[in-house]
Amino acid sequence: MQIFHDPSKQINFLSQILSNGKKPLAFFISAGCPLGVTMPAGAWPLIPAIKELSQKVNVHFAEPGNISHRYQDLLQEISSDGIDHENIEQVLSFIRALGHVAGKGKVRGFSQNDLAEIEKVICHKIVDLIDVALPDSETPYHQLSAWIASIDREQAVDIFTTNYDLLLEQALEESLIPYFDGFVGSRNSFFDLKAVEDNQIPKHWTRVWKIHGSLNWYKSDSKIHRSTGVKIDSINSPLIYPSHLKYDQSRKMPYLALLDHLTRSIKNDSSVLITSGYSFNDDHINDAMLNALVANPSSMIVALLFGNLEGYPKALAMAKSRPNIGLWALDEAMIGTKRGKWKVVKYNPEDNIAGVIQTEDIQDPNDGSKTLKTWKLQLGDFRHFGNFLHHLVVQDNQPAK
Repeated sequence: MQIFHDPSKQINFLSQILSNGKKPLAFFISAGCPLGVTMPAGAWPLIPAIKELSQKVNVHFAEPGNISHRYQDLLQEISSDGIDHENIEQVLSFIRALGHVAGKGKVRGFSQNDLAEIEKVICHKIVDLIDVALPDSETPYHQLSAWIASIDREQAVDIFTTNYDLLLEQALEESLIPYFDGFVGSRNSFFDLKAVEDNQIPKHWTRVWKIHGSLNWYKSDSKIHRSTGVKIDSINSPLIYPSHLKYDQSRKMPYLALLDHLTRSIKNDSSVLITSGYSFNDDHINDAMLNALVANPSSMIVALLFGNLEGYPKALAMAKSRPNIGLWALDEAMIGTKRGKWKVVKYNPEDNIAGVIQTEDIQDPNDGSKTLKTWKLQLGDFRHFGNFLHHLVVQDNQPAK
C-alpha cells in the first residue's frame, strides 16, 4: 500500500511547536543555509557550497607564488585513497591525519611542516571566501532572529551550527537579540566551560553553539579565544575543527563541550530540534543525535531537507530505526519510520503558511493523455523556512478580532 503524508498537517504541527513558549526548542543551522540568502544578480551564492569552495581552494593553489606542486601531489594521494578531493573537509581531515603520524620524519613524501603549511594556506583561503556579510536585513537569518524575539519563552532557544561564518551573529546583533556563545570577556574573550555546562545564562539570551569552530576563533597559549572580528593573522589550523572524519579531534575542548551540549539539548523532555541545511553527512554529529534520541523517546528531530529525499541516505538510515526523527524533503517525507509522498487530503489555502506547499502537474506514466498532481513541501529551502517564520511572527502579532 502506498503511503502518503499530508504536508498541511505537518506545517500546522510545526507552527504549534514554534508557538509554544514552554517547549525546549533548538535549531541546527548548517552548510546549506547561506545558499538560501537572496543575492543581487551575479553575486549568488553568498558562500559557496562545499564542492564549489573546494574548487576555489584548488584553483588558489594553482596560482603563481603558491606551493602548487606539493598540493597537487597531495591531491593525487587523496584520490588514490578514494577520497573526494573536492570536499575540502575531507582534504583537511586527510592532511591532519598525515600530520599526526609524520612526527619528525615523512609520510607519503610529506613532512609535518609541508602539511602544516598546506593546511594553513587552505584555512586562510577559506577565511577569505566565507568572511562575508548578509546583504540586507530581509534575509532568512534575520527572519529567524525576528521569530526568536517575538515570543517571551520560558526556556532559551539553542542554535547549533556547523558553519564557520558570522552570519548568525550579524543577524542576531542587528536584531538586538542578546546571545551567549560560550565566550566571556571583551578584550581577549575566552571560552568559559563552566558557563556552558551549568547553563545558568538568562533565559532571554539565545545560545549560539558553533560546534565546528568559527572565523573569529583563534588559538593562543593552547587556549581558544574569540576576537571581535576576523583575526586572520592569528588563524591557523584551530580555525576549522573538527574535521568530520577525524573523530578524536571532536573530543578536544571546546568541541567536546559543544557536542555534549547538543546531546543534552535533545535529551530534554519533549524537546524539538529543527535542522536546516544539514545533509547528515557528519558521522560524529549523527551519532550524538541518534544516541540522544534513543535515550529520550519523547524528544524529536524535524529535519528540513533541501531537494528530494533520495539524496539523504544517511538520514534515511537514521529515520528508519527511530520514530522520533522526521525527514521533510521536497518530494517525500519519512515520518514515524514510514516513507511516503506528500499529498494534501483536503486543501485549505489558509493552512498553506507562506505558500510552502506547492503543486506540480506531471504526465501520468500509465496514461500519457492524463496528468497527475504531485505535492511538494519547500521548507527544506532556508529561504522558504525564513518566510514561514516571518509569517508566524506576523500572524502572532495580528490584533485580536
